[in-house]
Amino acid sequence: MIDFIDMKLASNRRSLFQKLKEEMAKDRAKHTILPPSKFGLVQITRQRVRPEMNVKVIEKCPVCRGSGEMKSSMLFIDDIENNIRYLVQDQNEKRILITIHPYLYAYLTKGWMSIRNKWSQKYKTRIRLKSDNSYHFLEYHFFNRNNEEIKM
Repeated sequence: MIDFIDMKLASNRRSLFQKLKEEMAKDRAKHTILPPSKFGLVQITRQRVRPEMNVKVIEKCPVCRGSGEMKSSMLFIDDIENNIRYLVQDQNEKRILITIHPYLYAYLTKGWMSIRNKWSQKYKTRIRLKSDNSYHFLEYHFFNRNNEEIKM
């Protein structure tokens, strides 16, 4: 639909319709043009010539998985600690590197008795943290002493 605002004269609407038909005649796709209504509205339909390209432009948020809700930060910290416990006690990892968002890095390393230091003492292993600006707020990855990612 095209709205040709304030086209009051019938002669102008007829001229417009004729010009549109002439120009659209050059188009190889099947089409239909309806004459302008008394309100100046013109309807043009056109057959698709090329196949539709289905392009995905929406992605689910990796943090909330499309729900719009995030885990509470306390549960998030518990998840990380549970993974540390598993890696140290069940997988015998001696050194762990956790790459996280800079905001969480600051939270986990704040102060002499930071959460990271408490974890290191509790599990008697060296736990290093590294911040990465490209990570989503609640994204984290574990790496072993060879800098290989540990899939959780």
